[in-house]
Amino acid sequence: MFLASWKGLMAISTSTNDLKNGMTLDLGEGLFTVVEFQHVKPGKGGAFVRTKLKNLRTGAVIERTYRADEKLDQAIIEKRDMQFLYRDGAQYVFMDTTSYDQIQIDPASLGSAANFLKEGDSATVSQYEGEVVAVELPAAVELTIIETEPGVQGDRVSGARKPATVETGLVLQVPLFIEPGERIKVDTRTGEYLTRA
Repeated sequence: MFLASWKGLMAISTSTNDLKNGMTLDLGEGLFTVVEFQHVKPGKGGAFVRTKLKNLRTGAVIERTYRADEKLDQAIIEKRDMQFLYRDGAQYVFMDTTSYDQIQIDPASLGSAANFLKEGDSATVSQYEGEVVAVELPAAVELTIIETEPGVQGDRVSGARKPATVETGLVLQVPLFIEPGERIKVDTRTGEYLTRA
């Protein structure tokens, strides 16, 4: 492994033989996390590595095949535990829970995490070269229902849903018995209702 400077970015060159799940790579079209990889040694021809890579910014998954021992740039991602403090205009202000440093994050960098953030919530913020590339939340968060249609007495259709707006502005489908003011658990990966809190 050696350090390489390219386009002003620092990256570590690594071999495809050294890939690990969760490793982040700086490819030409962006930052990708290794979801899975498989070393293949066919009977004829050279060995190769088949990979599934997830784009850190968009979440899109691509499949790539590389020659064995091909060199790729590994991105060194800094992960920090942070707390969401408040919104300042369009920006989201976070505080490092260790150093108490504050940073502002654009909604575009937050991605879908913005739908689930309330003041005081904790998140893991990933940065590459000082730029926020991902914000990870717990698998489920508790949110309060702000607005939804009242449940109709006797309407107990199994699996029936109605739209509801939560305190962050997210609109999701909830069971008919959920009323305004109730707290619910929401899956941050899918944005779906899980249960009452």
